[in-house]
Amino acid sequence: MSDVAKIDKLVQSYSLLKQEIGKVIVGQHDAVNHVLLSVLCGGHSLLIGVPGLAKTLLVNTVAQALGLDFKRIQFTPDLMPSDILGSEILDESRHFKFVKGPVFANIILADEINRTPPKTQAALLEAMQEKSVTVAGQRFDLDLPFFVLATQNPIEQEGTYPLPEAQLDRFMFSIYLDYPSFEEEVFVAKNTTNDENAIVNPVFSKSDIIDYQHLVRRIPIADNVVEYAVRVASRTRPNKDEAPDIVKTYIDWGAGPRASQNLVLGAKAYAAIHGKYSPDIADVQAVAHGILHHRIVKNYKAEAEGISETQIINAIL
Repeated sequence: MSDVAKIDKLVQSYSLLKQEIGKVIVGQHDAVNHVLLSVLCGGHSLLIGVPGLAKTLLVNTVAQALGLDFKRIQFTPDLMPSDILGSEILDESRHFKFVKGPVFANIILADEINRTPPKTQAALLEAMQEKSVTVAGQRFDLDLPFFVLATQNPIEQEGTYPLPEAQLDRFMFSIYLDYPSFEEEVFVAKNTTNDENAIVNPVFSKSDIIDYQHLVRRIPIADNVVEYAVRVASRTRPNKDEAPDIVKTYIDWGAGPRASQNLVLGAKAYAAIHGKYSPDIADVQAVAHGILHHRIVKNYKAEAEGISETQIINAIL
């Protein structure tokens, strides 16, 4: 099958996938799209929203619809790296045996990831970047496809540990979930208080997802679109001459080269799910907010004057 035919097939499969997820998740279309885009790109997502917005349910439903092995890790202040990665135990024959931790799954839900100290947060770094885990000097490859979907509560900040920039940079998207509309909330209240359970049928297999990830990378992209993506990322850096005044005034640190890579990959995936065979500048702009939002560090002046990341990214675009 040609790549053009595969993209046409992806558009149909993506529509079916959204229908299956829609059986359980009401609204939150942007959040669902961004999570699925990160899956097609082989990236990770950070979901940020107040309690009760179905962050955990969204991840669970996506795992079911993709037919993937799913594990949930509840991050708490006393969680240790071995609780995530696994540990060595002494078996009956007095040999050390490695017992795999919950990180050995296709989709990991890192629930309330900012509730655990940096030492434990860092246990995910190698898994997220290298798709492998090193324990007691031994390397173990993770089963592919592998995604970390982490959740974070933006309001209850007591007893939390902010994610370090190195870890934030490993998330392809930061996804902000908002309250549902009145009509959506009525629908949720009506349909979650009866005795019926929606059954989510898997639309993809593991091999389908890996094939589509390779397909996204093979999609051709014009040089001017790549240059636009790199220019967008570089204009978030306040020490660059071409950075706009709003960046020089309100930002301490900008996005690194991983942002440029993600903008290109995200634009390819966004074009593919909309039936386009090559991305353009509009596709880069469509994914820019989710990719850049968590990669720019505002200074105290921006906080004092109420300047948001969204305003800054809009000015750059």
